[in-house]
Amino acid sequence: MKTQAETLAFLTNSYPSVRFVSGDTFYWSPSDITVYYEAGNSEPQGIWALLHETGHAILEHEQYYADIELVQMEMQAWEKAKLIANDSQLDMVISEDHIQDCLDSYRDWLHKRSLCPDCSLSGIQIKESTYSCIFCYKKWKVTKDRFCRPYRKSL
Repeated sequence: MKTQAETLAFLTNSYPSVRFVSGDTFYWSPSDITVYYEAGNSEPQGIWALLHETGHAILEHEQYYADIELVQMEMQAWEKAKLIANDSQLDMVISEDHIQDCLDSYRDWLHKRSLCPDCSLSGIQIKESTYSCIFCYKKWKVTKDRFCRPYRKSL
């Protein structure tokens, strides 16, 4: 496994249009075309997170409107990360179990948001922050924040 410094050197040379900046966590910022990463994190999961966020950058992921789009973007970024990792200069394999665990967190988030507060069955997203139950016709709002508990407010 390559170190974080070796991986960063490869990514910086391979993708000169993307900035890589040390931060508190791993994330892609489309507004400043920057991948932020935890400095010194050479654990496999840290390297994989760096590759994943670079995947978002290469794919130019910016914004999503429907919650399912976010899940799709996450899947695409992991697929791109696997391709980057497979490059002969890195020669890495990202654990499929790790990828599925990460994707499960988004799937769980989406499932919780879609549950009807009245009948507890899955509804459908009808607007950016609004869901509707196809069984009892209840409508509810959800927060736009994807990093907090998925609160549901009845309409």
